[in-house]
Amino acid sequence: MDLQLRERVVLVVGGNGFIGSAITARLRQEGATVVVASRSGEGGVVLDASDESSLSSGIAELLVEHHRLDAVVVTAAPSAQTLDSSRNSDPSQVAEALDGKALTFLRVANAVIPAMSHAGYGRIVGISGQNALLTGNITGSVRNAALNIIAKNLADELAGTGVTVTTVNPGTVSETPATDVEPGRGGESSPSQIADLVAFLASPLSAVSGESIAIGHRVRGVV
Repeated sequence: MDLQLRERVVLVVGGNGFIGSAITARLRQEGATVVVASRSGEGGVVLDASDESSLSSGIAELLVEHHRLDAVVVTAAPSAQTLDSSRNSDPSQVAEALDGKALTFLRVANAVIPAMSHAGYGRIVGISGQNALLTGNITGSVRNAALNIIAKNLADELAGTGVTVTTVNPGTVSETPATDVEPGRGGESSPSQIADLVAFLASPLSAVSGESIAIGHRVRGVV
């Protein structure tokens, strides 16, 4: 299937990471012009998603060079493995995690929406997680649930503009995902499987907006 991404300009925030690098590669296979955004600027544009002035200048630089922005994928967030499990209910860790994931997504979305709305077209995709559906880890649950809720609000605000907003919710991510799904757990998925779904959501073929889509089996035992 031709996803009609050839010559489309796609910004991948966190495009050098474990999932982000797979997304970048998949989009390039489809012929998209992929701009990787990171604090170092390695392989793309310098952009610190925690800093609104850095965001503004990075997006402006991209638009000057490419004259368009068709899609943005936000996969920049500290890995769940970097969170301190002994502080799962510590308000300071929850606040830091919320800012590092959900508010990063919101800042990036706010920075690109004006250009996309003006063009009458755009695709915004965030990488969240299935622990948004689970208790037992306040930090993990809150940062992902908040991202999904923010995306749904933005999607509703942008309904009818040609700009769509969606999130992808992996469970455990592994290069060799297990096929078994335990009760109370989400199914595993690989970076390349996530990238395949993101490439579709970032394409003109996708009319999906306002959805949080699980990849891998959605948490077993949860409606």
